[in-house]
Amino acid sequence: MGALDIVLLPCLTDNYCVILHEPETGETAAIDAPSAAAIKAALAERGWRLNHLYITHHHTDHTGGIEELKAFYGMPVTGPEAEADRIPGLTQGVTAKSELSFAGHPIQVLETPGHTLGHITYYFPNDGIVFTGDTLFSLGCGKIFEGDPRMMWESLSKIAALPGETNIYCGHEYTLNNARFALTIEPENEALKVRAAEVEALRASGKPTLPTTIGLEMATNPFLRPQSRPIQARLGMLGAPDWEVFSRIRQLKNKA
Repeated sequence: MGALDIVLLPCLTDNYCVILHEPETGETAAIDAPSAAAIKAALAERGWRLNHLYITHHHTDHTGGIEELKAFYGMPVTGPEAEADRIPGLTQGVTAKSELSFAGHPIQVLETPGHTLGHITYYFPNDGIVFTGDTLFSLGCGKIFEGDPRMMWESLSKIAALPGETNIYCGHEYTLNNARFALTIEPENEALKVRAAEVEALRASGKPTLPTTIGLEMATNPFLRPQSRPIQARLGMLGAPDWEVFSRIRQLKNKA
């Protein structure tokens, strides 16, 4: 199959929906449904019809548009099996063992609990794209609402293990705030300084900061860098387990 057309669609206040279109087959899918109106308008503008909807987790800013979209397009809705009773309109619950594909493009499901207990991430290995919902953000990570820090660290580690060139699309535009916090955790990180300046410029121009990549996040995102000696030293945690350092960073971000 050819390359997917990708539309990063701002929704609500700071959410993103991602629309995927396979030009050879004409099939179209969306990742999460923050706003039915915004998604329908974007599809109509391009002459596309929604054939599938993939949901990362049950929070309403990711599921609020499902029922209206389903009533209009009649498409199936895939999401985490563990949250099937909390996602309206779900037609297929999936786990890491599920075999999925969209328009001939294989999809791997990663179980990434922490933000919610059933959160999943969709990885398109042949396309080098991963949709991380509210688990991993550019220069940040999601709040731990339902899981615990060790669980969230293990989930982030699954994503971090993907190839460095993999493009990351996440559920929110939080990068500017995340960059400013990251600089308080690892101010000596030269790659982070460069990325923070890029983010400032992008947001000043009204442009999105996504996609990012696994490689860039590994070099700049403090939540993926608990093994960094400067970070451990700044937190007074030299030699501590990675998940404990991660947990401390998350606690500090919660208070920022």
